Amino acid sequence: MPGRRTDSAAPTAHLEAPQLSGIRRLSALEAVRARIALAVDLGLLAPGERLPGSDRIAAALGVGEITARRALVSLCEDGVLERRRGRNGGTLVAERPATGVIGTTTAYRADTAAVHRLIDHRLVLECGIAHLAAEHADDAALAELQELVDAMDGAESWAEFHGLDERFHLATSAAAGAPGADGPYRGVLRELYRYYLPYPIDTLRESNAEHRNLVEALRARDAGTAAAIAARHVGTLHRTMYVGLLTERTERTERTDG
Repeated sequence: MPGRRTDSAAPTAHLEAPQLSGIRRLSALEAVRARIALAVDLGLLAPGERLPGSDRIAAALGVGEITARRALVSLCEDGVLERRRGRNGGTLVAERPATGVIGTTTAYRADTAAVHRLIDHRLVLECGIAHLAAEHADDAALAELQELVDAMDGAESWAEFHGLDERFHLATSAAAGAPGADGPYRGVLRELYRYYLPYPIDTLRESNAEHRNLVEALRARDAGTAAAIAARHVGTLHRTMYVGLLTERTERTERTDG
Protein backbone atom coordinates (compact mmCIF):
# COMPACT_ATOMS: atom_id res chain seq x y z
CA MET A 1 0.00 0.00 0.00
CA PRO A 2 1.49 3.40 -0.92
CA GLY A 3 2.80 5.38 1.99
CA ARG A 4 2.99 2.37 4.37
CA ARG A 5 6.13 1.50 6.27
CA THR A 6 7.15 -1.99 7.32
CA ASP A 7 7.89 -3.04 10.92
CA SER A 8 11.52 -2.16 10.27
CA ALA A 9 10.68 1.49 9.62
CA ALA A 10 12.41 4.34 11.42
CA PRO A 11 11.62 4.74 15.13
CA THR A 12 9.45 7.12 17.11
CA ALA A 13 10.90 10.38 15.89
CA HIS A 14 9.51 9.82 12.38
CA LEU A 15 6.04 8.59 13.28
CA GLU A 16 4.16 11.87 13.48
CA ALA A 17 4.57 13.04 9.89
CA PRO A 18 2.17 15.98 9.37
CA GLN A 19 1.15 14.91 5.88
CA LEU A 20 -0.74 11.87 7.17
CA SER A 21 -4.43 12.40 6.47
CA GLY A 22 -6.18 9.10 7.17
CA ILE A 23 -5.60 5.74 8.76
CA ARG A 24 -4.83 4.09 5.42
CA ARG A 25 -1.71 6.24 5.31
CA LEU A 26 -0.47 4.81 8.62
CA SER A 27 1.87 1.88 9.06
CA ALA A 28 0.81 -0.90 11.42
CA LEU A 29 3.15 0.49 14.07
CA GLU A 30 1.77 4.01 13.75
CA ALA A 31 -1.81 2.75 13.90
CA VAL A 32 -1.26 0.86 17.15
CA ARG A 33 0.44 3.87 18.71
CA ALA A 34 -2.39 6.16 17.62
CA ARG A 35 -5.18 3.86 18.81
CA ILE A 36 -3.72 3.36 22.28
CA ALA A 37 -2.76 7.02 22.64
CA LEU A 38 -6.23 8.19 21.57
CA ALA A 39 -7.80 5.83 24.11
CA VAL A 40 -5.61 7.44 26.79
CA ASP A 41 -6.47 10.96 25.55
CA LEU A 42 -10.19 10.16 25.79
CA GLY A 43 -9.92 8.55 29.22
CA LEU A 44 -10.88 5.09 27.96
CA LEU A 45 -7.62 3.81 29.42
CA ALA A 46 -7.18 5.22 32.93
CA PRO A 47 -3.92 6.29 34.61
CA GLY A 48 -2.27 3.27 36.21
CA GLU A 49 -4.34 0.78 34.20
CA ARG A 50 -2.42 -2.33 33.19
CA LEU A 51 -2.49 -3.20 29.50
CA PRO A 52 -2.93 -6.77 28.25
CA GLY A 53 0.11 -8.64 27.00
CA SER A 54 1.54 -7.67 23.63
CA ASP A 55 0.28 -10.92 22.11
CA ARG A 56 -3.32 -10.12 23.06
CA ILE A 57 -2.99 -6.52 21.90
CA ALA A 58 -1.59 -7.73 18.58
CA ALA A 59 -4.53 -10.09 18.06
CA ALA A 60 -7.11 -7.45 19.01
CA LEU A 61 -5.64 -4.73 16.80
CA GLY A 62 -4.78 -7.00 13.87
CA VAL A 63 -0.99 -6.62 13.84
CA GLY A 64 2.04 -8.78 14.53
CA GLU A 65 3.27 -9.18 18.09
CA ILE A 66 6.59 -7.55 17.30
CA THR A 67 4.72 -4.49 16.03
CA ALA A 68 2.58 -4.35 19.17
CA ARG A 69 5.64 -4.67 21.40
CA ARG A 70 7.49 -1.90 19.57
CA ALA A 71 4.44 0.35 19.81
CA LEU A 72 4.25 -0.16 23.58
CA VAL A 73 7.95 0.56 24.02
CA SER A 74 7.73 3.76 21.99
CA LEU A 75 4.64 4.95 23.92
CA CYS A 76 6.59 4.44 27.12
CA GLU A 77 9.32 6.64 25.68
CA ASP A 78 6.70 9.29 24.88
CA GLY A 79 5.34 9.30 28.45
CA VAL A 80 1.94 7.86 27.55
CA LEU A 81 2.69 4.47 29.10
CA GLU A 82 5.23 3.20 31.61
CA ARG A 83 6.92 -0.10 32.24
CA ARG A 84 7.08 -1.61 35.73
CA ARG A 85 9.10 -4.63 36.79
CA GLY A 86 8.28 -7.30 39.33
CA ARG A 87 5.31 -9.52 40.13
CA ASN A 88 2.80 -6.72 39.69
CA GLY A 89 4.66 -5.17 36.80
CA GLY A 90 3.95 -4.94 33.12
CA THR A 91 3.01 -2.11 30.79
CA LEU A 92 0.62 0.39 32.34
CA VAL A 93 -0.87 3.76 31.48
CA ALA A 94 1.40 6.33 33.13
CA GLU A 95 0.11 7.78 36.40
CA ARG A 96 0.25 11.18 34.73
CA PRO A 97 0.17 10.25 31.06
CA ALA A 98 1.28 12.68 28.41
CA THR A 99 -1.78 13.51 26.31
CA GLY A 100 -2.09 15.01 22.86
CA VAL A 101 1.52 14.12 22.08
CA ILE A 102 1.00 11.46 19.41
CA GLY A 103 0.41 13.39 16.23
CA THR A 104 -0.93 10.45 14.23
CA THR A 105 -4.14 10.43 16.27
CA THR A 106 -5.20 13.18 13.85
CA ALA A 107 -5.53 10.49 11.18
CA TYR A 108 -8.37 8.95 13.20
CA ARG A 109 -9.96 12.32 13.87
CA ALA A 110 -9.83 13.10 10.15
CA ASP A 111 -11.78 9.94 9.32
CA THR A 112 -14.83 10.84 11.43
CA ALA A 113 -17.23 11.06 8.47
CA ALA A 114 -16.01 7.72 7.11
CA VAL A 115 -16.64 6.05 10.47
CA HIS A 116 -20.20 7.38 10.64
CA ARG A 117 -20.85 6.04 7.12
CA LEU A 118 -19.50 2.63 8.09
CA ILE A 119 -21.74 2.55 11.16
CA ASP A 120 -24.80 3.33 9.03
CA HIS A 121 -23.82 0.68 6.49
CA ARG A 122 -23.37 -1.88 9.25
CA LEU A 123 -26.71 -0.84 10.77
CA VAL A 124 -28.63 -1.71 7.62
CA LEU A 125 -26.86 -5.04 7.13
CA GLU A 126 -27.02 -6.11 10.77
CA CYS A 127 -30.75 -5.46 11.11
CA GLY A 128 -31.40 -7.69 8.11
CA ILE A 129 -29.02 -10.35 9.40
CA ALA A 130 -30.72 -10.39 12.82
CA HIS A 131 -34.13 -10.70 11.18
CA LEU A 132 -33.00 -13.64 9.03
CA ALA A 133 -31.12 -15.31 11.89
CA ALA A 134 -34.34 -15.34 13.93
CA GLU A 135 -35.90 -17.37 11.14
CA HIS A 136 -33.00 -19.66 10.25
CA ALA A 137 -30.64 -20.13 13.22
CA ASP A 138 -30.52 -23.79 14.23
CA ASP A 139 -29.79 -25.21 17.68
CA ALA A 140 -26.07 -25.53 17.02
CA ALA A 141 -25.81 -21.88 15.96
CA LEU A 142 -27.78 -20.70 18.99
CA ALA A 143 -25.57 -22.76 21.30
CA GLU A 144 -22.44 -21.23 19.76
CA LEU A 145 -23.82 -17.70 20.19
CA GLN A 146 -24.73 -18.41 23.81
CA GLU A 147 -21.22 -19.72 24.53
CA LEU A 148 -19.69 -16.56 23.06
CA VAL A 149 -21.97 -14.32 25.15
CA ASP A 150 -20.99 -16.21 28.30
CA ALA A 151 -17.31 -15.96 27.36
CA MET A 152 -17.60 -12.18 26.85
CA ASP A 153 -19.07 -11.83 30.34
CA GLY A 154 -15.94 -13.51 31.65
CA ALA A 155 -13.43 -11.61 29.49
CA GLU A 156 -10.70 -9.99 31.55
CA SER A 157 -9.64 -7.26 29.13
CA TRP A 158 -10.76 -5.28 26.10
CA ALA A 159 -8.36 -7.29 23.94
CA GLU A 160 -9.95 -10.62 24.86
CA PHE A 161 -13.47 -9.18 24.55
CA HIS A 162 -12.82 -7.77 21.09
CA GLY A 163 -11.94 -11.15 19.60
CA LEU A 164 -15.04 -12.75 21.09
CA ASP A 165 -17.23 -9.87 19.90
CA GLU A 166 -16.02 -10.31 16.34
CA ARG A 167 -16.69 -14.06 16.48
CA PHE A 168 -20.19 -13.42 17.84
CA HIS A 169 -21.20 -11.08 15.06
CA LEU A 170 -19.73 -13.27 12.34
CA ALA A 171 -21.50 -16.30 13.83
CA THR A 172 -24.79 -14.37 13.81
CA SER A 173 -24.24 -13.54 10.15
CA ALA A 174 -23.53 -17.19 9.34
CA ALA A 175 -26.70 -18.23 11.22
CA ALA A 176 -28.79 -15.96 8.99
CA GLY A 177 -28.39 -18.41 6.12
CA ALA A 178 -27.80 -15.71 3.50
CA PRO A 179 -24.35 -16.28 1.97
CA GLY A 180 -24.77 -13.31 -0.34
CA ALA A 181 -25.00 -10.93 2.63
CA ASP A 182 -22.21 -12.54 4.62
CA GLY A 183 -19.40 -11.24 2.42
CA PRO A 184 -20.47 -7.57 2.42
CA TYR A 185 -21.13 -7.73 6.16
CA ARG A 186 -17.67 -9.16 6.87
CA GLY A 187 -16.15 -6.37 4.80
CA VAL A 188 -17.97 -3.60 6.66
CA LEU A 189 -17.20 -5.16 10.03
CA ARG A 190 -13.52 -5.50 9.13
CA GLU A 191 -13.31 -1.87 8.05
CA LEU A 192 -15.08 -0.61 11.17
CA TYR A 193 -12.86 -2.69 13.44
CA ARG A 194 -9.87 -0.82 12.01
CA TYR A 195 -11.09 2.09 14.13
CA TYR A 196 -11.56 0.04 17.30
CA LEU A 197 -10.00 1.56 20.43
CA PRO A 198 -9.39 -0.06 23.82
CA TYR A 199 -12.48 0.39 26.02
CA PRO A 200 -13.09 -0.18 29.74
CA ILE A 201 -14.06 -3.81 30.23
CA ASP A 202 -17.07 -2.84 32.38
CA THR A 203 -18.44 -0.79 29.47
CA LEU A 204 -17.95 -3.69 27.10
CA ARG A 205 -19.70 -6.11 29.44
CA GLU A 206 -22.67 -3.72 29.53
CA SER A 207 -22.84 -3.88 25.73
CA ASN A 208 -22.80 -7.67 26.01
CA ALA A 209 -26.25 -7.48 27.62
CA GLU A 210 -27.57 -6.60 24.16
CA HIS A 211 -25.82 -9.66 22.72
CA ARG A 212 -27.59 -11.77 25.33
CA ASN A 213 -30.95 -10.17 24.51
CA LEU A 214 -30.36 -10.80 20.82
CA VAL A 215 -29.72 -14.50 21.41
CA GLU A 216 -32.95 -14.71 23.43
CA ALA A 217 -34.87 -13.08 20.56
CA LEU A 218 -33.31 -15.48 18.05
CA ARG A 219 -34.22 -18.44 20.23
CA ALA A 220 -37.81 -17.17 20.46
CA ARG A 221 -37.93 -16.74 16.64
CA ASP A 222 -38.89 -13.10 17.23
CA ALA A 223 -37.54 -11.45 14.09
CA GLY A 224 -38.91 -7.98 14.86
CA THR A 225 -37.36 -7.83 18.32
CA ALA A 226 -34.07 -9.24 17.02
CA ALA A 227 -33.86 -6.53 14.35
CA ALA A 228 -34.73 -3.82 16.89
CA ILE A 229 -31.99 -5.01 19.25
CA ALA A 230 -29.48 -5.02 16.39
CA ALA A 231 -30.54 -1.48 15.45
CA ARG A 232 -29.94 -0.21 18.99
CA HIS A 233 -26.68 -2.10 19.34
CA VAL A 234 -25.16 -0.68 16.18
CA GLY A 235 -26.84 2.74 16.21
CA THR A 236 -25.35 3.60 19.58
CA LEU A 237 -21.87 3.36 18.05
CA HIS A 238 -22.39 6.89 16.70
CA ARG A 239 -22.23 8.01 20.33
CA THR A 240 -19.97 5.46 22.00
CA MET A 241 -17.20 5.03 19.43
CA TYR A 242 -14.39 7.54 19.58
CA VAL A 243 -16.09 9.74 16.98
CA GLY A 244 -18.96 10.32 19.41
CA LEU A 245 -16.64 10.82 22.36
CA LEU A 246 -14.66 13.44 20.43
CA THR A 247 -17.87 15.30 19.58
CA GLU A 248 -19.00 15.16 23.19
CA ARG A 249 -15.66 16.50 24.39
CA THR A 250 -15.76 19.34 21.85
CA GLU A 251 -19.28 20.32 22.87
CA ARG A 252 -18.36 20.22 26.56
CA THR A 253 -15.31 22.42 25.90
CA GLU A 254 -17.41 24.93 23.93
CA ARG A 255 -19.95 25.13 26.76
CA THR A 256 -17.16 25.71 29.25
CA ASP A 257 -15.46 28.35 27.12
CA GLY A 258 -18.79 30.06 26.49
